[in-house]
Amino acid sequence: MAVLRPFCAGRPKKEYAADIAALPYDVMSSREAREVVKTSPLSFLRVDRAEIDLPEGTDAYSDAVYDRAAWNLHALFGDGYMFYDPAPRLYIYRQVMDGRTQTGIVGCVSIDDYMQGVIKKHELTRADKEVDRFRHVDTCDANTGPIFLTYRGNEEIDAVIGKYTSRKPEYDFVSGGVRNTVWVIGNQRDIARLRRLFGKVESLYIADGHHRAASAVAVGRKRREQTPDYTGEEEFNFFLAVLFRGEDLHIMDYNRVLADLNGLTLPQLLTRLRGHFTVTQSKTPVAPPRKHTFGMYTEGKWFLLEAHRELIHETDPVGRLDVSILQDSVIGPIFGVTDPRKDHRIDFVGGIRGLAELEKRADSDMKLAFSMFPTTVNDLMAIADAGLIMPPKSTWFEPKLLSGLFIHKLNKY
Repeated sequence: MAVLRPFCAGRPKKEYAADIAALPYDVMSSREAREVVKTSPLSFLRVDRAEIDLPEGTDAYSDAVYDRAAWNLHALFGDGYMFYDPAPRLYIYRQVMDGRTQTGIVGCVSIDDYMQGVIKKHELTRADKEVDRFRHVDTCDANTGPIFLTYRGNEEIDAVIGKYTSRKPEYDFVSGGVRNTVWVIGNQRDIARLRRLFGKVESLYIADGHHRAASAVAVGRKRREQTPDYTGEEEFNFFLAVLFRGEDLHIMDYNRVLADLNGLTLPQLLTRLRGHFTVTQSKTPVAPPRKHTFGMYTEGKWFLLEAHRELIHETDPVGRLDVSILQDSVIGPIFGVTDPRKDHRIDFVGGIRGLAELEKRADSDMKLAFSMFPTTVNDLMAIADAGLIMPPKSTWFEPKLLSGLFIHKLNKY
């Protein structure tokens, strides 16, 4: 069962919360981050992407970058912009985007729960990205960005959350079109109740943040090795997370663009596709209307692809995913991209960027685009419960959790 632990959060003073909070490090490039801090000098990007404070061309994985991240984090506290709560607490974090609301509990979860499978994953991680976040967490001595977890809804947990969300919040601001609101749970009875309730939750699921989770666990294990008499209660045995009920979450499409037609002409490609799909040209951009349908754009034309029945394996939680159908029936056999994790001929575009971005990419640096129907939270949970792994880039969650609102220190406060 799941462990939920209160902690002494490092967090912004109220008047600086909106200035410090930033999108996570992995949704923008160094160039984009440099532009942000020109007008937002307190942005937490200076911690999460510290290379932006160093000369352009600096290796983003150099010692200097990790040292600068730690220095910038320390400065936010030393200069009076952030502080540590004096006692362990839990927090409520609500985001509202396009009329949709997701409300989660902010606390720490156990590295043992991750290692023992109570916290379930659905994606593979890349070693280079794990090493990057490992070094970042280890050097900063803190979890600087929360892991996005989800669980099956629980009315008793909802009731505790509702008790606080009717009150005046600690933070309430809009960033990038998303309203972000935070409440502090300081009442020890409510904290204990939430801990008991999550202690009855069988599984937590990583929605977003697989690399950060793996890195946080790796740092914890390293600290255990360096502390032979560790008790299990040290802060490094836990990592920062926000836990949302799955029923509130929204997964957007995660689309694909390809660099070429693998030597085929468009008529030849359409002939190949018609062996497994009903193909219809469309006068308008295609957002797939339901599962097992796809949009395709190339040479200024949109097409709707509808998968034939023999491609749909309903009893296979991975095989029935649209990302699997497209990879196994089209991207691999027709375009020759058999390892989408490593092949530079394929790229991925989050649905937040819209269909116009697919047209732009296919008309410029790439050649062809596929629009996808979103994967569901139920799909994610079913795959994780089965101990299986989704194909890469299967889910795009919106809104993204902001970094800089909560810091979990691994050593002394």
